[in-house]
Amino acid sequence: MWSIGSIRVVVGAICGALSVMSLTGCGGSGHKGAAAHGGPDDTRPHETALKRVPGIGDRLWKRVPADSRQVVAVYGAGRNSPDSTVTLFTRHGSLWKQERSWSAHNGRKGWTADHHEGDLRSPVGVFTLSDAGGVLAAPGVKLPYSRSAAFQAPRYWKKPYWHDFDYVVAIDYNRVKGTPPNDPTRPRGQAKGGGIWLHMDHGSGTSACVSQSKSAMEYLLRTLDPALHPVVVMGDRAELKA
Repeated sequence: MWSIGSIRVVVGAICGALSVMSLTGCGGSGHKGAAAHGGPDDTRPHETALKRVPGIGDRLWKRVPADSRQVVAVYGAGRNSPDSTVTLFTRHGSLWKQERSWSAHNGRKGWTADHHEGDLRSPVGVFTLSDAGGVLAAPGVKLPYSRSAAFQAPRYWKKPYWHDFDYVVAIDYNRVKGTPPNDPTRPRGQAKGGGIWLHMDHGSGTSACVSQSKSAMEYLLRTLDPALHPVVVMGDRAELKA
């Protein structure tokens, strides 16, 4: 059973929160003009077979594991922009196919190749996707899924942010794989941030996570398969191409 104290500690670590005592998280109250969670989806598949995931340069592509057959590509609109597009690609034999694409948000201040806690930027890089969880029951998942009220966003956050963590997929940045997404352990130290997730959108930028609509999260949760060794490749478009 989770105590009230432990819930505060775990939630305080979520999505690059500045501190336990001054919790902001991906849905922190510093946003203005946020829309309700959700948003338009472009779910049309790309029919062209691709030799590799487009828009990813050699530097990052070399970091995608050879056995990975699922890539979630997060294309940031710009280095200092909170807007992005999430696209799921699946490898069939030696060729890649675009499965789905959605509008999304990333860190409020954009992207960085040297992420630190509280910088309000999402980390650029290639990261495995190993664990999922959330407030709601799993919608049919293959990844290990931890359902817990500990994921609930604080009610002192603005109402549009209350459902941010109904569904989450942990991005394996500075965390221990094989643990629930809200495990607070930071192997590289607290200063390097952590608790960076794919989660539901509130209509504006996050503290470091990548957010998208409920339907997008449900699709990813149903589709991501540990047997296919899924990874996320994320960054602004210029960094991705480098």
